[in-house]
Amino acid sequence: MARLLAFLDYTVRGLLGRATDNFCEDGRLIEKTTYDHVTRELLDRILAIIQGSHQKALVMYSNLDLKSQEAYEMAVQGVIRPMNKSPMLISGIRCLHFAPPEFLLEVQCMHETQQQLRKLVHEIGLELRTTAVCVQVRRTRDGFFRLDDALLRTQWDLHSIQDAIQAAAPRVTAELKKNLRLRLDHQPLPSAGQPCGSKDPSSTLGVESSVGQ
Repeated sequence: MARLLAFLDYTVRGLLGRATDNFCEDGRLIEKTTYDHVTRELLDRILAIIQGSHQKALVMYSNLDLKSQEAYEMAVQGVIRPMNKSPMLISGIRCLHFAPPEFLLEVQCMHETQQQLRKLVHEIGLELRTTAVCVQVRRTRDGFFRLDDALLRTQWDLHSIQDAIQAAAPRVTAELKKNLRLRLDHQPLPSAGQPCGSKDPSSTLGVESSVGQ
């Protein structure tokens, strides 16, 4: 069954019309391009294509049977996750602000690195038939932890950390219970002819029992 891993939220700020060797604004300039033809509608269309392709990849890496009831229910609940290690997967991406040459994206993803997010901005620029560099990458959510839960650098002391842990404890407990409930809801039923309490023939207990006979 697909694991219940959390997606992370980022805001990613981009700048049209430039390409650098490291996809960042402060990198070595490689190319300058025009961007007068880029519109909000065009950007939204490109983002929708990116999101659609990544959602298909998410289902593929989840190893779910697309025709099964389990896949349908998990898709409705939004809990499909990859079974094993996968490349960066984007579950959602949209434009929050568009004022050329600047634009701001909101990205929900997993298995990402900041370099991959910067490269994403570069690739979006190419799809827009121009270039783009990344100006800022900022994580805004990790699971159910948001910016409001973050401690300022001046709060990095034992008392503040203990208070933050205690404040988050009820939400952590609720999230663990929710994930456990979802796992149990999608636990496969015993196969026909196998009692609910029976052990799998290939289990360690089964092997040990046969050796002693």
